[in-house]
Amino acid sequence: MRRRKEGSNMSPVSLHSLSDPHFSADTTAWLAAIVEDSTDAILSKTLDGTITSWNAGAERLFGYSREEAVGRPISLIIPDERLDEEADIVVRLRLGERIGRFETVRCTREAVPVHVEVAISPLRNADGTIIGASTIARDISERLRHANEQALLLSEMRHRVKNLLSIVQGLISIGGRRADDVQTFTEELNARITSLAAAQSLVLHSEDRADGACTTLGEILAAVMAPYGDDGIAVVDCDTVVGQHAMTSLALLFHELATNAVKYGALSNPDGSLSVDIATDAAAVSVFWREEGGEWSEKPQAGFGTSLLDATLRGLQGTIVREWRDGVFETVLKLPRDALAR
Repeated sequence: MRRRKEGSNMSPVSLHSLSDPHFSADTTAWLAAIVEDSTDAILSKTLDGTITSWNAGAERLFGYSREEAVGRPISLIIPDERLDEEADIVVRLRLGERIGRFETVRCTREAVPVHVEVAISPLRNADGTIIGASTIARDISERLRHANEQALLLSEMRHRVKNLLSIVQGLISIGGRRADDVQTFTEELNARITSLAAAQSLVLHSEDRADGACTTLGEILAAVMAPYGDDGIAVVDCDTVVGQHAMTSLALLFHELATNAVKYGALSNPDGSLSVDIATDAAAVSVFWREEGGEWSEKPQAGFGTSLLDATLRGLQGTIVREWRDGVFETVLKLPRDALAR
């Protein structure tokens, strides 16, 4: 035994001192306190499965008091479908094998399954005969829940990235074939990707809201129209809730309408005006996009923007009607509520 340093109040204990008869009582009490105060469930059982000890951690985890558990079979906390697992454990214990950590399921007093990490060691008497086993069980439900949430998050992220890449790939493929020159193609592609980014920002914002509020149609319109300013533009608010899947489609839809307005519609004329009104009923939402001051052809040539509008509307199960009347070009979109909510 090492000498105690002068002035120290501690009594050093070496590995050899643990077997010293003078320390046996203190050591037993010390180890008992460690077991009792452990946050893990620590219990022991005989080889025939009778519970012989049960600490406070076991009481908290499984719901049975020490008096209720000691003397009862270990099957008290083992689901019926896991009884074969216990039989295999007993066989391995009889061979003196220490069973390292493994994950399994046990039951609480209320018959609620709880995921645990378990380590089991054989217990021997003074002559070395195996007489039972000690078990340490740790609740890993929270850890598994976080792991499942992370897996779900990664899956959702892969899904979103895949969808966005597919949309961008389509914009590049079709737009590239129809563009008159590289500069025009680049500018239009950049604008559409910016619109997609605005939609994704709204998706992320809606997920981060502490109040659980959802993104509305009015918010999407405002985000898409923000780059064009307020001069000559009047957009009505609308509290119709839009789901995450529909956000991207709506952002592209409104972006194409705004782009057309800038190219040859109301926003191409300093004196032009644009108004967006919305009417709702139980089944659908109608968007009235009205432009004054633009120069519209009686038979406009169908380009990529038109194709994109039509494809987006098909995805939303919506319809579009365009009409030029008395100097006003009106586009009416009719969108089913259930498609918007996706």
